[in-house]
Amino acid sequence: MFSISNIIFYVLVFVSVYVQVFFFVTFLENRKKIVTRNGKIKLTNYPSVTIAVPCWNEENTVEKTILSILDLNYPKDKLKIFIIDDGSTDNTWNIIQKFSNHPNIKILQKENGGKYAALNLALKQTETDFFGGLDADSVVHPESLVRIMSYFEKDGSIMAVAPSVVVNNPQNMIQNAQKAEYNMGVYLKKMLCFLGAINVTPGPMTIFKKKVFDDLGGYRYGHNTEDMEIAYRMQKNRYKIEHCNDAYVYTDTPGTFKKLYKQRLRWIYGFINNTIDYKNVLFRKEYGNFAVFTLPMSIVSIISVSYLFGRIVYNLGNFLYSKIILLYTLGWHFTFKTPHFDLFFLNEQSFVFLIVFIYFLVVFSILFGRKMTREKTFFSPNILYFFPVFGMIAPFWLLKAIYNTIIQRRPAWR
Repeated sequence: MFSISNIIFYVLVFVSVYVQVFFFVTFLENRKKIVTRNGKIKLTNYPSVTIAVPCWNEENTVEKTILSILDLNYPKDKLKIFIIDDGSTDNTWNIIQKFSNHPNIKILQKENGGKYAALNLALKQTETDFFGGLDADSVVHPESLVRIMSYFEKDGSIMAVAPSVVVNNPQNMIQNAQKAEYNMGVYLKKMLCFLGAINVTPGPMTIFKKKVFDDLGGYRYGHNTEDMEIAYRMQKNRYKIEHCNDAYVYTDTPGTFKKLYKQRLRWIYGFINNTIDYKNVLFRKEYGNFAVFTLPMSIVSIISVSYLFGRIVYNLGNFLYSKIILLYTLGWHFTFKTPHFDLFFLNEQSFVFLIVFIYFLVVFSILFGRKMTREKTFFSPNILYFFPVFGMIAPFWLLKAIYNTIIQRRPAWR
């Protein structure tokens, strides 16, 4: 007879398989639409674009960020750049002062109020028809902006276009694991684009029609995830969001477990609480796949990881406890035996096949994401880092984000 825990386990495995297969079928149906362009392209018309770079203690990265914008293949008289120092306490202000006389650049300074407030300060002074932000720890590919703008030229109903965000110059196992994760993210975002269900417009270089902010208002705090909140708001108002897979933005990522934990805790906390704020859209067909697929499946994913982690910890604790009792009962006798593999211990139940199938589809999504970002090789050891790194620590930030939500504790930005 099946126990309740086994039933829950099988249901969660089934849902995980369903999600991965759904993405794979979406890929098969739309693979011919995925175009990766080489070299320079030309537009019929070049609209004016404002790019805002909010900075808070970014002395080590902000200069290369600004230089990458200035190096964009886009008419200089059509490109406006706002650099906003959000109350930095390091040398950021002195560094950005180097660009104070550049004709394309306007430098602003304000008290620390958060990234969303810095972006809103730039929005108030924006006179162009298009607006986007770029995180001060990211650099853009020279062709990224013109490729993004080509989507607006092709389809007038598009209100925002997100780029492909790639890890910049990974140095260790933690960053290499994130590189695999970001490659998978490129693939998944394109699939969500085909479904009309994108739930985040990334801070690095998403370009909006300014009409979005004129109609819906500026950025909001969004639980320290303003790029997620504005995407939720756009989806609620049925504003179309696209993904330009060949517009590359290279971002610096956390290099330690501690920094990665803090970043992902903020992201998951933001997801949970933005979803709570927009709970009235859940399962309502008028809001499309965003409401009936993206949000529900993301919630189920959090529940699945949390439950499976709890089950593993419980079973491990049970096992260790039983062994301790056995040792106390029989006495401690240390012996060494040569490991012997017995086919008897192979679990041949169908759910094992399903789990292997899930891992296969995850690996496929990472590999195809690599192809979309034009990596030099199809396979990379990054994939080998991905599973142990995220398998070990992801449950901890998920559970902490749930706990913080319950006690209403906001996680720190860094």
